[in-house]
Amino acid sequence: MSTVSFANPATRPMVAVAHGSRDPRAAATVARLLDAVRARRPDVPVHASFLDHAAPAPDRVLDGLAREGAGAAVVLPLLLTAAYHSKTDIPGVLNRVRGLHPRLRLRTAGTLGPHPLLMDALERRLADAGVAAGDPDTAVVLVSAGSSDGSANATIARLAREWRARGWRDVVPAYASAARPAPSEAVAALLDAGAPRVAVASYFLAPGYFADKVRTESLAAGAFAVSPVLGAAPEVAELIVRRYDEALETSRTAAAV
Repeated sequence: MSTVSFANPATRPMVAVAHGSRDPRAAATVARLLDAVRARRPDVPVHASFLDHAAPAPDRVLDGLAREGAGAAVVLPLLLTAAYHSKTDIPGVLNRVRGLHPRLRLRTAGTLGPHPLLMDALERRLADAGVAAGDPDTAVVLVSAGSSDGSANATIARLAREWRARGWRDVVPAYASAARPAPSEAVAALLDAGAPRVAVASYFLAPGYFADKVRTESLAAGAFAVSPVLGAAPEVAELIVRRYDEALETSRTAAAV
């Protein structure tokens, strides 16, 4: 019987699970982000995986780890909100893996968002686009991909309300798909309401179709700046490490009960 436990760092690899995209820039961005994670935690074996459109799939990574003798792993969703992928797709993957490898102990970390570090990362990326943090003459449109899960969209709306308190003229949510308002609608509404400037904050982990669409349509609607995606921002790398450690601590606490 395996004696592997979460207490031994050498036996608790991180399997990071990204959404995946046909756009090769997305996988390259995830690779840079995970390199930043490895620099912070060189003791942790870090593996990338993707739910769709790119390889390897998370179940293939976990299967390989189990066959190599790993007794435990932390599955960490590289997702900015809790929605269908974190609530359905990833649990489905884990159920399949547990069926094949019942001795492989799996712990799922929380999704990256919401977290204050993501607001810091958003402000970093706006600064990259020439927007001073907390400028009282700038209104911000916080744009996420959007979801059919109403609770995920509500999380973005709550994040916008909390971010407004950092000094911006206003911060409003918008969604690239599945919900309203669209980014262009939100930009136009803020300009109509008298905002001197409107910037768009891209709440996307990696580049791809939605990020490109948001940029084009927001600038056409009158936004003066659109931030780059979060990518390998140091705040995101730090947050991944924290989610990993939280998952381990949850496991230790459960074992002690």
